[in-house]
Amino acid sequence: MATRVDIVDYDEDWPQRFAQAQQTLAGILSIPIACIHHVGSTAVPGLAAKPLIDIDITVEASETIAEACTQLERNGYQPRGARYGDGVFAFLKPGAPGYRVYLCPPKSDTHQKRILFRDRLRADLALAREYALLKQQLAAQYRYDGDGYTRAKAEFIVRAISELTSSNDSKH
Repeated sequence: MATRVDIVDYDEDWPQRFAQAQQTLAGILSIPIACIHHVGSTAVPGLAAKPLIDIDITVEASETIAEACTQLERNGYQPRGARYGDGVFAFLKPGAPGYRVYLCPPKSDTHQKRILFRDRLRADLALAREYALLKQQLAAQYRYDGDGYTRAKAEFIVRAISELTSSNDSKH
């Protein structure tokens, strides 16, 4: 059965929930970790989002990802497969809120883009409001199609990142 796409108001507890998950994940994984980042809409203060805390874990060595996958599965994280074509593996831990964890290889392009987008939304309130409106519209349009909802947001995200990188390029 398809899962309903629901967008909820920002929850002031999301940063604390991420911090708790970060500690838990660091304790679960016995591999060298480069960083654990809070990404996605729940990482942007004030932004409405699906009640899922998105977490990117960047490992120090790609060859440790298989071991990390096993360790996450043993601890109740449901595998969602390889994503984005650059060695990123996704997991879901249902709950309220739920957690989506992405194991990222070093220098993951997907991870870097997520950080750029998150930081752009944090720095540009007007852009964050525009994104929130788009998400509400798409949630209504793709009510039971999470993949369609995600695909429909892609153009906005690509544009926001490319505007950021082009403005940085023009400063040099």
